[in-house]
Amino acid sequence: MVMTEIPTKVIYERPEAFDPRVTHYCPGCTHGVAHRLVAEVLGEMGEIGNTIGVASVGCSVFSYNYFNIDFVEAAHGRAPAMATGIKRVLPERMVFTYQGDGDLASIGMGEIVGAASRGELLTVIFINNATYGMTGGQMAPTTLPGQVTSSSPTGRDVSRQGHPIQTAELLSTLAGSAYVVRRSLHNAREVRRAKKAIRTAFEVQKHGLGFSLVELLSTCPTNWGMSPVEARDWVEERMLTYYPLGDYKVSPSVAELKV
Repeated sequence: MVMTEIPTKVIYERPEAFDPRVTHYCPGCTHGVAHRLVAEVLGEMGEIGNTIGVASVGCSVFSYNYFNIDFVEAAHGRAPAMATGIKRVLPERMVFTYQGDGDLASIGMGEIVGAASRGELLTVIFINNATYGMTGGQMAPTTLPGQVTSSSPTGRDVSRQGHPIQTAELLSTLAGSAYVVRRSLHNAREVRRAKKAIRTAFEVQKHGLGFSLVELLSTCPTNWGMSPVEARDWVEERMLTYYPLGDYKVSPSVAELKV
C-alpha cells in the first residue's frame, strides 16, 4: 500500500514579537492571551522593531518578559507619564502601555486621565480583572459590588467603599480621547473582536489621531477562588453586566480608518 503524503499548511504559530519562554501566569489567566494579541498585531503591522512598550506594576509588570521589542518599566501608576515622555522625544516610534486595573484605575488614575485629556498619541492596553492580582487578591477600583476579595471578605459594600470605576466610560468623555473601547477575553469570539480593537488602537496612534485605549475584561481564577472554566463563566455572567462591551468613543477620523 502506497501512503500519500498530505500537504499541510501552518495556520497558527508563534508571532515573531512573542518570546518563546514558559509563562509564569496562573492557569486560566488571560494575560497571556492579551500578550499574544498585541504581538500578532505589531507583527502584522510591521512595527516590531519600531515599538516601545511601557510596563506597569502588578501582574502586568512581567509583560516585558514576553515581547521581543524594546520595553521600559515605570513606577506604580506612572506608565502613561513615562510613555508620554518617550513618545514626545521619539514621535516616530509606536509607544504603548500595558496596565492592570490596580495600576491604571487606582494610583495611576491621575496619569491616565491626564494623558487622555491631552490627547497623547499613545495606545493603552488595559487589563480589568476586578482584583489586585499580584499582591494577594485585594479589592481593586474595579471590584464588583458584593464581590469577595482578601480585603473585602464580606463582599464590596458600595455604601462604604464606593462603586467600581468604569474606566472606558470615564475616559470616553475626554476631548483628547480618539478611540476608547471595551472588549473581553472570555471566549473565542470576543478574543477575535479584541484583536481587531487592538489593531485599530495602534492604527489610531500611527495616523496621529489621538489617545487610544482598549479595556480587556480578563480572568483571575487564583484570586477569585475558581477554576479556569468557572472564571470564564463568571466574566460572562457577572462582569459583563457591570462592564458592558462596546465602543465608548470612536472619533469621526477613527471611523474612517480601514482596519
